[in-house]
Amino acid sequence: MDRKKVTKAVIPAAGLGTRMLPIAMGTPKEMLPIVDKPAMQYLVEEAVNAGITDILIITGRGKETIEDYFDFNLDYEKRLSDTGKTKELERIREIAKLANIFFIRQKEAKGLGHAVNCARQFVGNEPFAVLYGDDVIVSKTPAIKQLIDVYEEHGLGVAGVKYVTEEQVQKYCSLKVESIKDNVFRVYDMIEKPSKDKIFSLLSILGRVVLPPEIFDILDETPKGAGGEIQLTDAMRTLTLQQGMMACEFEGTRYDIGSKLGFLIANVEQGLLHPETSDEFRKFLKGLEL
Repeated sequence: MDRKKVTKAVIPAAGLGTRMLPIAMGTPKEMLPIVDKPAMQYLVEEAVNAGITDILIITGRGKETIEDYFDFNLDYEKRLSDTGKTKELERIREIAKLANIFFIRQKEAKGLGHAVNCARQFVGNEPFAVLYGDDVIVSKTPAIKQLIDVYEEHGLGVAGVKYVTEEQVQKYCSLKVESIKDNVFRVYDMIEKPSKDKIFSLLSILGRVVLPPEIFDILDETPKGAGGEIQLTDAMRTLTLQQGMMACEFEGTRYDIGSKLGFLIANVEQGLLHPETSDEFRKFLKGLEL
């Protein structure tokens, strides 16, 4: 059976970022740097490296810097050109040419499910990837590509999952699954922010999903859930009960850059790997008196 290729991705990035206050009042958390690139660039590059050609970034008020970043910057280009810094010039121009990047505003803060539903016209009648704006995942094979491969094999929506602690699963979501092979599972049920007595497993969705277009009609009928918001997890539960879903325990390191600790860990670990900073940064850390 021929299935439509996944060529479109949606990146919800309209949240206020209250866990990153006070900096989030002036800078979108998605634009905070991991060494020398904003978190959003990691997400866009992951999608592009997975074969995605069209990306919709869902923003909100005060997020204009995201759109500016993925545009040509004539001031920087002139300065770099005048000073002969051709390598740097090529690097910043490549950012604007990564993919066909579109933007839309989520005008009301009604939750992740509502944000994804804003992408209906962009997606049309195609399967699509969702990369949560708070989650940067560094991996050998792009995390979303790992999910796309499972979608192409089974033809069902796919949730990117990891095992988390009992404390964490109550903050995220819990999945009822059956192991199919290796890191692939069939999903039978899920619950958002479960109480301790309603945990299915310690497998939780962490930042990546591939969904069929049927999710939009489901989202239209999904009532407000946890936190008084329209939860994407609730819509995916309905999708699971109607046609089934898969889960893929993806390979890679996930950073929650919407939290202060996650942001710091990302910068330390990636700073130790960056070719321009690794050696001196390692010496600095070893010399700290902790």
